[in-house]
Order: sequence, then C-alpha cells, then structure tokens
Amino acid sequence: MNTSRFWVGNYKNQQIDNANEAYRVILGQGSWIIIGSLAAFLIGQILDVLVFHSIKRMTGEKAIWLRATGSTLVSQLIDSFVVLFIAFYIGPRISGNQGTPWSLNLVMAICMGNYIYKFIVAIIMTPVIYGVHALIERYLGAPLATEMKRQAMSKGN
Repeated sequence: MNTSRFWVGNYKNQQIDNANEAYRVILGQGSWIIIGSLAAFLIGQILDVLVFHSIKRMTGEKAIWLRATGSTLVSQLIDSFVVLFIAFYIGPRISGNQGTPWSLNLVMAICMGNYIYKFIVAIIMTPVIYGVHALIERYLGAPLATEMKRQAMSKGN
C-alpha cells in the first residue's frame, strides 16, 4: 500500500476524505498566527520600552502608574491590531488556501474586544505594580534602590 494514499484516506471512517487537506486547513492558519504574534511581540516590546522611558524622562521618579500603565496601554493597542491583521487579514490573502480572509471591519471589531480586555487588566495591575515596587524598595533599602534606578536610566542615554 502506498503510504501517501494511506495518509490521505486514513480517516475516512471519521468522515474526513483527505487528511492532508484537513491538516492544511486546520493547522495552516497557525503559521500566520505565529508570524503575526512574533511581529506584534517585537513591535509591542520596542514601543513599550520607548513609551515607558519617554514618560519616565518627563515625570522622573513620580507617576510610576503612568509610565507602567501608559506604556502597556499603547503597546498593547498595537500588539492587538498587528497579530490579528497579519494572522487573519494578510495571511489568508497571501496563502489563498486558508479559508475566507477576515474583513478589515471584523479585524478591528475583534481587535477592540481584545484591547478592552487588555486595558482592563492593565488598570487592575496598577496597584500590584505599586505593591511590588514598594516590596523591592523595602528589601533593597531606599539608597540602594535609588542608586540602581539612577544607573539603569543612565545606561540608556
């Protein structure tokens, strides 16, 4: 028996006429999700750091909530859009074999739903950030913590 024919027809008793087609359709989208996720992660992380340090330069040691939450809110907006846009708008149009590509309206609607969730989590995490910051400063002591922050900020310049 030809192994490729075995593979293609192996799932006929489960109403799957062609296993290769089934896997291509189900798992093929995964490549675009991975590409979109990697691109979104890289862009989001770079943007998060840039926004964080820009806010820190403007506010100094004050308003930790603004730089932590503000940078996250900006980067996650971009992250939410990039991953969905690449995975479900661009990918299927390039591949041509991943089903019907999503419309831009659908991408934006799902993006906004994802972003609202991320926004809420970022806001909820703000008190946690303050708590962890206080614990670290208490553990290190104020002079050492201040010196470490100063050194960290001077390395970026």
